[in-house]
Amino acid sequence: MLFVDRKDAGVRLAKMLEPYKGENVVVFALPRGGVVLGVEIAESLNAPLDIVIAKKIGHPSNSEYAIGAVVEDGEPICNQAQIQQIDAAWLKKESEKIKDEIKRRRKQYLGTSEQRNIEGKTVLVVDDGIATGFTMIAAVQELRKRNHGKIVVATPVTPYDTAQVIKRLADELISPNIDKNFLGAVGAYYRDFTQVEDDEVIAMLERFR
Repeated sequence: MLFVDRKDAGVRLAKMLEPYKGENVVVFALPRGGVVLGVEIAESLNAPLDIVIAKKIGHPSNSEYAIGAVVEDGEPICNQAQIQQIDAAWLKKESEKIKDEIKRRRKQYLGTSEQRNIEGKTVLVVDDGIATGFTMIAAVQELRKRNHGKIVVATPVTPYDTAQVIKRLADELISPNIDKNFLGAVGAYYRDFTQVEDDEVIAMLERFR
């Protein structure tokens, strides 16, 4: 399945999530691209929109190659085979640097807004696609600490092996493309995968404050 753009993907996912309309639902999007889909889903379900920020940890010799991910609180989620070959002090320092960047982004996107109380709610965690799965896994584990209700991951594309991991962590995975022959990049499933800028994220979130 090929999507026109993130808005198109969000509309299609929203239709798949219609059974949750009327429930006590909160939509959590992963910035930046996931917010575009989150807007469509939140509007369709008449649900509040929030964000959960997770950032990848790049390999020290190639920052584009993900070896893990980190959220604002808690320990990083990592590929254990990879980090055995990486200096532990470097990993700790890099993780703390990324956490500082996450805090900066949260303030940039949401100002001084406090974290939403989600205990007992159905949480829909949305991104524009999954590749390694590190950021989504980190996000789900972070939200699980704050909520013992139902957690549903919704994303347009997921590699088959990663989908099996997500299914064990979340209560449900909704993804129209669970691909055994993953094309190597999320952008390959979109005609238009233009980068979403910070000011666009801020404008979208302001609509739901």
